[in-house]
Amino acid sequence: METIVRHPEKKDTEALMGLMYEYIVDFYQCEKPPEKQLENLIDTLLKGEKGIQFVAQSGNNLVGFATLYFTYSTTRASEIAVMNDLYVKEEFRGKGAAEQLFKSCHTYSALHHFTAMTWETAESNLRAQRFYARMGGKKGEFLTYSI
Repeated sequence: METIVRHPEKKDTEALMGLMYEYIVDFYQCEKPPEKQLENLIDTLLKGEKGIQFVAQSGNNLVGFATLYFTYSTTRASEIAVMNDLYVKEEFRGKGAAEQLFKSCHTYSALHHFTAMTWETAESNLRAQRFYARMGGKKGEFLTYSI
């Protein structure tokens, strides 16, 4: 079945929340955020002001998503897009959905004149690292810290 990539709509909220919980809790093993908080994030992204999302759809089911946030880079003195998430359900990995999501983010970034699109992945996520290298990504010089 063909996979298409598009922007989510309000009617996709429940299915998108399911995918995002799978990504947050099952894949990254992080604490489950409150439902209302996640719904507010999706609503914010639907407005397209601080960021946007793309979803991959196969048949009537959402099978993946990618999220871009908009911010600035002081060293570039301009706006950049940060691809904070790219997730595809396990049974759809290796079938082109991730590539379509990535290319949609990259195309959006270029069309909207962002100076760069950046992203990060877990050091242990070797599959993602190989994927990003195939997509033309280069490992950056900076280490990521959080508190």
